[in-house]
Amino acid sequence: MAGLTCFYPDVYLDSTYEIDFEALYKEGFRGVIFDIDNTLVPHGMPADARSIALFERLRAIGFESVLLSNNKEPRVKMFNDKVRSRYIYKAGKPGKKGYLRAMELMKTEPATTLFVGDQLFTDVWGAKRIGLLTYLVKPIHPKEEIQIVLKRRLERIVLFFYRRSLKRQEQEGK
Repeated sequence: MAGLTCFYPDVYLDSTYEIDFEALYKEGFRGVIFDIDNTLVPHGMPADARSIALFERLRAIGFESVLLSNNKEPRVKMFNDKVRSRYIYKAGKPGKKGYLRAMELMKTEPATTLFVGDQLFTDVWGAKRIGLLTYLVKPIHPKEEIQIVLKRRLERIVLFFYRRSLKRQEQEGK
């Protein structure tokens, strides 16, 4: 199953809101690229108090940020109106172009940029292709578009092997 490793996230958490951004800043990270739907808020929802507070916290720490979404501009702008980040819509994830443009906007490079998203085949794979630290988070809400529901079934297979490889690494490390 070595062919699946290109989809493995570097870190897998329950929520974006668990990430220790202060520690990452101390490690030298300066830019964060975020997916929006089911990463920061439920699919299609505007920014909520928690997401607004997160972007205020990131700015206070010193992070640059970009929202990278395959959605059309009205959806992305509606979310961004409250969090006030830079954004790229119709990003074409998992293509490299959107990720590279996001780093250009933040004036960062792969070694100082991390990506946070909820999908393996678009978010994580795209970010890994250009060498970003990748955080996969569990989707916030189960309601999703049909094409995403179908991808989730395939993701479960990849995550099974991902978890198994982590267990193996733990056992070998003991």
